[in-house]
Amino acid sequence: MEKLTAIIPTGNEIHNIEEVIASVDFADEILVVDSFSTDGTYEKALEKADRVLQRKFDYHAAQKNWAIPQASHQWILLVDADERVTPELKKEIQTLLKNPSTDTVAYWIGRKNHFMGEVVHYSGWRNDKVIRFFKRDQCKYEDIYVHEEIIANGKVGKLENKLYHNTYTSMDRYLEKMNRYAWCQAKDYDKKTGKLTAFHFIVKPFWGFIKHYFIQAGFRDGVVGLNIAFIRSYSIFMRYSKLWLLRKNRK
Repeated sequence: MEKLTAIIPTGNEIHNIEEVIASVDFADEILVVDSFSTDGTYEKALEKADRVLQRKFDYHAAQKNWAIPQASHQWILLVDADERVTPELKKEIQTLLKNPSTDTVAYWIGRKNHFMGEVVHYSGWRNDKVIRFFKRDQCKYEDIYVHEEIIANGKVGKLENKLYHNTYTSMDRYLEKMNRYAWCQAKDYDKKTGKLTAFHFIVKPFWGFIKHYFIQAGFRDGVVGLNIAFIRSYSIFMRYSKLWLLRKNRK
């Protein structure tokens, strides 16, 4: 059976750290890469994980690409602190490790998303998936500031079972997260966005709401869907507002 390293990037995740570590307890090595948490995450990780490393956070892709080569084993399962490996997913991964594919170097994993304590069935999150189970030496993340994904040097498969993902802890924390993402997106979009106009500040946010709430059936998720669509619209507006500030060397 191939050995597995579970990597968990953290930054002030005291409310998640014990549960996420428990969900990957079948891994041969649990490696936490912490960005100098101040809420006790680092200390709790020292108690629960096999190894804990600290590195100053700059952006997600850079943090993860630094973490991957630190793994002791070839197969890696990378799990964010707000995600959980379900028993069904655990069993599927263990089965693959017993008889690994000779040409598949990474696997897509779907996510069952939760927001405000409710399962999100639509709202653009229905087919959400990420590459999280992969071979250390054949995979790395695309070097962008946000919404990074694995670049695999080989075949990519797909697992049947999903990660549990609870993206919401409170509205304040979620809006803070969207604010951070907006700064990161502004840096990415600076390279491909021309002159900023009313189209960016009015039309694109409005279209973001229409897309998530109507086209992607967010209305079927009730109040949760309405919140997701509104926050999506807000985050698009903030992306271009922060890009405007970035170009004026302001924050």
